[in-house]
Amino acid sequence: MRSIRPSSSTRASRGGRRRTSSLPAAVALVSALVLTATACESGDPEAGGDASASAAADGGNGEIRIPDHIKDKLKEHGIDVDEWKNGAWKNWNKDDWLREAQDFVNPIIEDLWDPDRMRDAEEPDQGVDESDISGDQGVTDPEPQPVEAKAVPPSYHENAATAGKVFFDSPQGTMVCSATVVQDPAHPGKSNMVWTAGHCVHAGKQGGWYRNIAFVPSYNDSGKSTAELEGATKEEVAPFGVWWGDWVQTSDQWIEQGGSTGGDGASYDFAVIHVTPEKGSGGKSLEETVGSALPVDFKAPAVPQIESMTATGYPAAPPYDGQKLFQCADKPGRLSLNASDPTMYRIGCTMTGGSSGGGWVAEGADGKPALVSNTSIGPVTAGWLAGPRLGEEAKGVYEAVSGKFAGQ
Repeated sequence: MRSIRPSSSTRASRGGRRRTSSLPAAVALVSALVLTATACESGDPEAGGDASASAAADGGNGEIRIPDHIKDKLKEHGIDVDEWKNGAWKNWNKDDWLREAQDFVNPIIEDLWDPDRMRDAEEPDQGVDESDISGDQGVTDPEPQPVEAKAVPPSYHENAATAGKVFFDSPQGTMVCSATVVQDPAHPGKSNMVWTAGHCVHAGKQGGWYRNIAFVPSYNDSGKSTAELEGATKEEVAPFGVWWGDWVQTSDQWIEQGGSTGGDGASYDFAVIHVTPEKGSGGKSLEETVGSALPVDFKAPAVPQIESMTATGYPAAPPYDGQKLFQCADKPGRLSLNASDPTMYRIGCTMTGGSSGGGWVAEGADGKPALVSNTSIGPVTAGWLAGPRLGEEAKGVYEAVSGKFAGQ
């Protein structure tokens, strides 16, 4: 959420609130916003665009896999393919930071995401003050009472198989969000699609696509403590593998409006990632590997007709440490940040940064559980979360990603 941020190796308070927002359906992007200071965390909040190389970890020890079409795209932008693995991806110079939807590239660097790097990632932090939401012209219900987040009992795969973490690198450092495995209409039962927040893949109006985007389903499946994870193997941390994004799309609104402060773009803060395994999965898709995928409902009932929504994520800002999975269930209310933008869902929840992008599940139009939103923003005080209503823009993003890989 915008109040929630991805996490990184050196956490620092950025003040204010974090928020996240998203773009129209036709655009591919990755971005991170926070309404409060709860949604995402980053490794080095002090690092600027040009200084970010020092904040990021070294490249992986394995091979770099770059399909020919990505090599060509990198060359088009003056990027030396041979230097990418050895640290060229750390160049965040504004002039070289790919921003447009069609420019998304994400070469796989094997073993870049090792247990230490994953454990130390922080939530993207983008703050927003109360004054940013005080003058809304739309429909806003009274602020909900905080709902204490409950720990999901291990194994996470048994109790929340579709949940996981999205890791990525930004100018501020190594970061993390939450995400959900969703169904792919073009590949029933064999989806490789993941739903998260737009601010977890793209920096919005002031930046471009984040890099080294990867999804880890059932991260820390056995619920080990931070101390126990110090010596954990990659198989213990990522028992179902590391899945790299080979394509990402978000809303045009997020790319054009999304910001690091305030609520800009929050009503469109969603993204879909198509993934491929870092290493062999035995020919199985992500859905087959984890055994489940949620349908997405783009016609979810209005707030008065929804009895309860359940938000799931890996909160990383205190009092949480980002290593364990939590959930909040509450009857939603409405939040309007701008009269011209769609009204958002809002629930009481104490989850903090790192839970951004995590799925919200409710009874869909057919009465069965479905993903109806994702964590986008929340207050620094961590008492509530807000997520976008998924309408035509979100449906367009979803169908575009599915269609892009329909023949494969």
